[in-house]
Amino acid sequence: MASLLQLYEDWHSKDTTHSAMEIRHALLRCLHKITHSALGRRTFVSQGGLRLLYHTTQTCLLNKCLESLVEPSVQLMRKCLPKTPLPLTSDQSAYSFPLPGRQCAVCDVAAATDGSSGEIEEEEQEEEGCQEAASIDYDDDLETDLNKLCLCPDPDRPKELLPQYSRLCPELLHDFQELDSSSERSSPSSSSSSDDDTVLYKNVAFHFFGAERRQSAEVLSKTEKGTPSQTKSAAAILKAKDFNSHNGILSTSSEVGGKVREMRGEAKSGPTNDDQDNKEGNNNFYNCAMIDKLIERHGVSIPYHKPTMYRAAAIKTKSIPGFNILAFPDFWGHIPPTGNETMAPRKPSVQRQKVFEDIQRFLNTDDMVNQIVFDLEDDSSPDRPDSLRFFSRFECGNLRKAVQVRRYEYDLILNADANCCKHTQWFYFEVSNMVPDVPYRFNVINCEKSNSQFNYGMQPVLYSVRDALNGQPHWLRSGTEICYFRNHFCPARGSQKTTFYTLTFTITFKYNEDVCYLAYHYPYTYSALRTHLNLLHRSIDPAKVFFRQQILCATLAGNACPIVTITACPPSKGYKDIHQLRNRPFIVLTSRVHPGESNASWVMKGTLEFLCSSDPVATALREAFVFKIIPILNPDGVINGMNRCDLNREDLNRQWCKPDPVLCPTIYHTKGFLYYLNSIGRTPRVFCDYHGHSRKKNVFLYGCSVKETLWQSGSAVDTAGLKEDPGYRTIAKALDRIAPAFSFNSCNYMVEKSRSSTARVVVWREMGVLRSYTMESTYNGFDQGIYKGLQTGIGELQEMGMKFCHSLLSVTEDTRVLYGKELINHVNLDHNILDHKSHNCFEDDEPPCAEDIEYSTECPGLKGSDMESDINRCMAGTDEEEGVAAIHSS
Repeated sequence: MASLLQLYEDWHSKDTTHSAMEIRHALLRCLHKITHSALGRRTFVSQGGLRLLYHTTQTCLLNKCLESLVEPSVQLMRKCLPKTPLPLTSDQSAYSFPLPGRQCAVCDVAAATDGSSGEIEEEEQEEEGCQEAASIDYDDDLETDLNKLCLCPDPDRPKELLPQYSRLCPELLHDFQELDSSSERSSPSSSSSSDDDTVLYKNVAFHFFGAERRQSAEVLSKTEKGTPSQTKSAAAILKAKDFNSHNGILSTSSEVGGKVREMRGEAKSGPTNDDQDNKEGNNNFYNCAMIDKLIERHGVSIPYHKPTMYRAAAIKTKSIPGFNILAFPDFWGHIPPTGNETMAPRKPSVQRQKVFEDIQRFLNTDDMVNQIVFDLEDDSSPDRPDSLRFFSRFECGNLRKAVQVRRYEYDLILNADANCCKHTQWFYFEVSNMVPDVPYRFNVINCEKSNSQFNYGMQPVLYSVRDALNGQPHWLRSGTEICYFRNHFCPARGSQKTTFYTLTFTITFKYNEDVCYLAYHYPYTYSALRTHLNLLHRSIDPAKVFFRQQILCATLAGNACPIVTITACPPSKGYKDIHQLRNRPFIVLTSRVHPGESNASWVMKGTLEFLCSSDPVATALREAFVFKIIPILNPDGVINGMNRCDLNREDLNRQWCKPDPVLCPTIYHTKGFLYYLNSIGRTPRVFCDYHGHSRKKNVFLYGCSVKETLWQSGSAVDTAGLKEDPGYRTIAKALDRIAPAFSFNSCNYMVEKSRSSTARVVVWREMGVLRSYTMESTYNGFDQGIYKGLQTGIGELQEMGMKFCHSLLSVTEDTRVLYGKELINHVNLDHNILDHKSHNCFEDDEPPCAEDIEYSTECPGLKGSDMESDINRCMAGTDEEEGVAAIHSS
């Protein structure tokens, strides 16, 4: 090794005319060959190979003709960087929850795989490896066996258990004798709590530290059983600690700033308990006036959002750590920005630049800080005046640890899903104490996916509190120099074979003393849903819209899983109108089974608002159908900032075959409700489960078809004489004509065996729903039509929810509704065709990334060189000779 490195250095320094490129490349190939083994990589590092290649590569970058030496050198350095354990005490999530009848499992990191290839549905295959075994147990040859595809499995429960779900069909039982707008508007489900209008905002600049915060978290965790006295206690804690932000954003008023500083001084002085209680009461009164003044002075009218109602909903939300602080964007609200946001251009060789910076960490430690500035599990991290401050202990938040590695660079470690050690993708955290106009580099270093839309123009989203108080409450796509690549980190305790990836991006903040929030995608909290449903109920005309919010069941943590019924009230109480109501077909819509897919919630928000509107199409749909909507199937996962699983550490969208009533209550009871509808002859006309997709652009559907499954799986079954209702394509065709975000040719109708326990497949097979779908929405943006080149925003997602409703006109059988004069003038599905072409769903999700995400174990070839083939033949001959020698010696 030492000789090879010396030889390469000599050729590099003496080949000033670059006439011996083949020889230098051959030496790099030899080094690649030797470093295939762990011993070779260790020797390469110990002999100074990293430093040598780093310096020679910097010289090569100055001359374009030496580019063929740069890439092999970079790949070699990436391969040989020593594995570095994550700076964690445990790979297990910081959040654990005791499961009924189970002990918290210890994650087997050593058994984790690096992923696999192939096009899949909601998420990448590497996330599914641990899930597929259970799925394959069911119908291993499902894709190719016609009998199994057409066979309806036996129900997973006796019919005697189904009548309990009759309560979820109030429109079938209601006699409408009490239909009165005044009584509806004053009903408990649409009214707010008595203290909604007096939300207490401790201040936007107040931090509670150390034991005091831990003690309050413990108190709040004890209130989760929800007795009236306990609820008051939880409310008191939240009143005292509504926000976790800083002084600067209140600098519009010197008087307010002075009072905030005075309050902070009182908190740090350590008063007695009695004095503290008195001061807290006085502060609550002051905070009430301050937040009212802030809303009056800086508030923006945001449809279907009210800060006081949001806070009231958050008080009742139960989390594992007992969150007692609200994230400002969720409380204050936000609206879409006025302009479109284009996909971020990728700077040439940006990944190479970031890799060089990471190699410098190993070679030059003089400028390294390496200080922990935030730890979700430890409040004792000191505040450094020259570092950013981070925080994530709020609903939907996810950031486990932040390490300042250089003056303006931070490594971020995400928290795994509760009770396990995997599924790190979603992030949402607060950052403050920034210096304006300075580029800060953020590295999320424990991502698990093998590729990401961050390599194809996607940006994270940023919310500025100062902008919000100045009348611009927007989540904006932000960040430059964005790339996603494999790194050299490994689990803290597990196998070094586990692969992690880095998402790196640079943010330049606009203001001093601002408080900003960064997230993977536009956050949508469980408390926001509860607020939204209550405001929707208040907005409707109860004489025209039948809107009922009920509780499907309680989650493992004791949160309510709401189910909403929306349909039209009958025009009269006569038999004919009541009969028409009670014979309307059902549409069942669900969302957010994967908590990290917040885009699905925004699509659902668009659906809900449209169905409750006075739009003629919405009116026609309410008169034609009864909508049953479960907006969040995984409330606990959403609340606790998880990405994939529920508290039971399972992917709930792989539990539909035989859901456990205790460990998977939302899936068990959703399936039970569908069984009930089927048992009374009211099988849904359409079932759709809203999801988000991390590898593709646009919006598209996955459905179920016997013929297409047999075709795509290469089955020997002759499908020429097989008859199948083509109606499963109706909605996709309608969407392709009316929805600019939708891609018809990205849709797929194959029933994969690895998806046999997902919602769409189980509802199709067991309930016989022809139009059973998963609707996937991109995190990134669009590559077709009028939105081509744009990143998706809240507005586009909500529009997609509305357009999905429009497409349901194509499946109505009530021609009186479809061809009403007002509706015909309002929408015309036959002529409202958008000018766009969908791409083929069998193409790769994206073209190869401009730079290698993975580091190669082989040396890239030297194109156009005759010596390349000679080297290959020589090395092949050497391998054969070594093999023969080994045989003789044995």
